[in-house]
Amino acid sequence: MRLAVFTDIHANRQAFSACLNFARAQGAERMICLGDYVGYGADPEWTVETVMGLVESGAMAVRGNHDNAVGTSAESMNAEAQAAIEWTRGRLSAAQRRFLAELPLTLRDQDRLYVHSEASNPEQWRYVQTASDAGRSMLATSAAVTFCGHIHKPALYSMSVTGTMTDFVPTAGVTLKLLHGRRWLAVLGSVGQPRDGDPAASFAMFDTESREITYCRVPYDVDSAAMRIRDNGLPHGLADRLLVGR
Repeated sequence: MRLAVFTDIHANRQAFSACLNFARAQGAERMICLGDYVGYGADPEWTVETVMGLVESGAMAVRGNHDNAVGTSAESMNAEAQAAIEWTRGRLSAAQRRFLAELPLTLRDQDRLYVHSEASNPEQWRYVQTASDAGRSMLATSAAVTFCGHIHKPALYSMSVTGTMTDFVPTAGVTLKLLHGRRWLAVLGSVGQPRDGDPAASFAMFDTESREITYCRVPYDVDSAAMRIRDNGLPHGLADRLLVGR
């Protein structure tokens, strides 16, 4: 089965629409969503409703920290992120807020684990920034392949049977085979707010039979997404960073 794996959509309708269209054109048979559907962006209602529809059609979805923050004041965020969450709370319906609150922190499907942050302590929302971080996550699960987001930068880690770690930044559009005999952690870039210097939306395609993964970058109407943020009175910094992928 060909999977399309998305994370950190952040209420960016233009980016998510472009990624969904691209994934379907590439033959995606199932959608996987790794959290942070809201926050930062200006279209939380549309985004959550879209994810709800995907789940009804067989997609899998887990909860991210921004989704969690909609229902609790316990999440610690910077001033811009907090302003966006408070604005988002007033936009979502009760059913949409309930959907976010009831999403699981992790999901397991055969030899694959899906989580927003990392597997050793999902509710702490730790970032996978180093090989050591990745190793801690991989050792916390028996899954052969873990998919996560949260950091908004694409990366791929592997662990040998002796515990030796490798890590690299994947090249968009280049298909990689996740070999048997190693454990893998695929950190996906962000759909709605990339932070690796490339404004194009990021997600990945994965073939469950061949175990081939392809990181994808999809150009979208960044100017429109930024304008939506400004027009809705959200912090302008959230719009400006979209233009530079930071």
